[in-house]
Amino acid sequence: MTSPGSADGVLRVATYNVRGLKDDRRALVRVIRALRPDVLCLQEAPRLPGWQRERRALARAAGLSVAAGGRVGGTAVLTAPAVRLLGGRGHRLRWFAGLEWRSIALAVVEKTVDKDRERYAVCSAHLDLQAGARLSHAAQIVPLLELAAREFGAAPVLAGDLNETPGGPVWRLLGGRYTDGFSAVRGAAPRIGAGGDDGRAGATYPARVPRVRIDAIFTGPGLTVASYGGADVPAEDLAAASDHRPVVAEIAFTPSVRA
Repeated sequence: MTSPGSADGVLRVATYNVRGLKDDRRALVRVIRALRPDVLCLQEAPRLPGWQRERRALARAAGLSVAAGGRVGGTAVLTAPAVRLLGGRGHRLRWFAGLEWRSIALAVVEKTVDKDRERYAVCSAHLDLQAGARLSHAAQIVPLLELAAREFGAAPVLAGDLNETPGGPVWRLLGGRYTDGFSAVRGAAPRIGAGGDDGRAGATYPARVPRVRIDAIFTGPGLTVASYGGADVPAEDLAAASDHRPVVAEIAFTPSVRA
C-alpha cells in the first residue's frame, strides 16, 4: 500500500467529505491512501454514538491519526506520521435556528524542511446549504483560523466543503484574504473531473459525474501551491467511497518567506 505523507519540501493537504462513512469503506480507505496526505481535512465525519471509535478506525486504516475535531458539526483533521502535531481543537460556530449546528476542526502541525521547522494551521470546514448562514460562518472562521496561526507562528490553510460554487459570496470573502489552490495552478496542473467553464472546471460533486466545484483548499500569505489535484484511483472507487470527490494540494513556504 502507498504510505501516507508527502515528499520533502511540501505539505500535502487534502480535503474530503466522507458522508458519514455510509458508503464503501474499503474504497474510501483506498482513496485516502492514494491522496498520501500529511494532513487530511474531513467533513461529515462520524457523529453518532461511537463516533470517536469510528474516526480512529478510519484513521488507523489509512495510516493516519486523529488530530482535531468534536462530535458536533462532523469536521475533523487527521495527520500522518511525517508531521508533528502541535495543537488540535474543535470549535462550534454560531447556531442558526432550524439549521444544522456547524463547526470547524483546527490542527497546527510542524514539518521539518532542510532543518527549518515550518508550521501550518490547518482548518477543516463544512459550510451550510443556506446562503446567509454560510457567509456568516465563513466570516467567523477567518479570525479563528488566523488567531491559531498567530498563536503558533504558523501559516493558515483552510480546506473544506463550501456548499457554494466559485464566484459566490463565500468565495469572494475567502479569495480576498487567501489563495484558491485550484486557481493558483489551473494552467499547469491536471483538472479534477469535468473541464469547461469555471463552474465545472475541477468539479468535485457529485462523485459519479462531477458537475460543480464546491470543495476547495485555500492558502494564506507566504505560501505557494506547488500542485493541486485528486486521487489517482479508478473512477469506480471514487464513486463508491463517497458522494464527493476529494482534492489534495502540495503546499510550501515561498522561498523568500522560508529564507
